[in-house]
Amino acid sequence: MRPGGEPCLFYNEPVSLGRFLIILGLVLVGAGALVTLGGKFSFFGLGRLPGDIVWRRKNFVFYFPVATSILLSVLLTLLFWVFRKR
Repeated sequence: MRPGGEPCLFYNEPVSLGRFLIILGLVLVGAGALVTLGGKFSFFGLGRLPGDIVWRRKNFVFYFPVATSILLSVLLTLLFWVFRKR
């Protein structure tokens, strides 16, 4: 708690900061593993959904994953909402 009684996540709580950094590190390792293994398993078609834009020319490919971005945004929003409720 701050001196005025306001709650603060990291004010004078080194244990909370340490836990946060450990969790952040685990999330980054998980994200790195997903990116590394993503090409091998293609994770249920992510990156190739029906709303993703691919524009091909002779020596040029433009790719913008609209549907994948929206899906990941919704999933991450729900995930953060669930963990915030705790």
